[in-house]
Amino acid sequence: MTIRVELQKIGILGLQLIWHFLHFIVSSFYFVVGIATTLESYLISCGFLRKYNCLNIDRVQHLAIVVESDEAYNTLKIIELLQWLASLGIRSVCLYDVEGVLKQSKEIILKKVKHASVFQTNEPVQLNCKGITLEFLSVSDGKEAIVRAGNFILANKWRKTSMSGAHEQLISESQMTDALKAVGCGGPQPDLILVYGPTRCHLGFPAWRIPYTEILHMGALKSMKYGSLVKAIYKFTMVRQNYGK
Repeated sequence: MTIRVELQKIGILGLQLIWHFLHFIVSSFYFVVGIATTLESYLISCGFLRKYNCLNIDRVQHLAIVVESDEAYNTLKIIELLQWLASLGIRSVCLYDVEGVLKQSKEIILKKVKHASVFQTNEPVQLNCKGITLEFLSVSDGKEAIVRAGNFILANKWRKTSMSGAHEQLISESQMTDALKAVGCGGPQPDLILVYGPTRCHLGFPAWRIPYTEILHMGALKSMKYGSLVKAIYKFTMVRQNYGK
C-alpha cells in the first residue's frame, strides 16, 4: 500500500510539473507576441514601415467602433481614438455600445473632437469634408427600429392586402429593408467594424446594416495603439471583397 501511495504522489507531482511547464510555454508565447506587436505598432507610428504610410482611405467610407459598455466609460480614450481616425481621413464613424454609455458622453465627445458633427437619420448621408460625422447607437436602437419598421409594414402593406382579400401575409427581406429606411433607421452600412473589449463579436450591432462588413477585434480599449489602428485599416484596404459572390 505504501508503494502504491508513493507512486500516486509521484504521478500527481508529474502532472503538476507538466501543467506548470505548459502554462509557462503558453505565457511566454503570448508575452513574446505582445512585445512584437508593441514594437511593430511603434515602428508604424514612427513611419519606419513605409507600406503603412499610404493608406487607400477611400475604401473606408463608413467605419463603426463597437466598445464594451464597461470600457465605454473611458471617454478620454474614445476621444483620442476618434482624433486618430480623423487624422487618417475617416469622415464617418458610428459609435456603439450595448447600454448606451457613449450616448451619455455625446456632448463631451462633440466638444473635444474638432469639427465633429452628428449624423442625421432623416437626411441623405453626407461626409463631413472638414471633420468627422458621428453616429451614436446602442442595443435599444436596434429593438426600436424593428418595432417601428414592423408598424410601418403593418400600416402600409398588411392592411392593404387584407382589404384586397389576400390571406397569406409574408414579409420579405427587401420590404423590411425599405421599411427601416422609411422610418429613418436604415443608416449607412459600415465597411469596417473595430471591436474594443474582451468579446470577439459585434455585441448586438444592428444586423441589417452589416451584411458585408469586415469585423476586426482590437483588444482592450485602454491598451489601444495608433500603429495597431493603422495596421488594421491597412489590412482591410488590401483585402478584396466579393460581397457574397
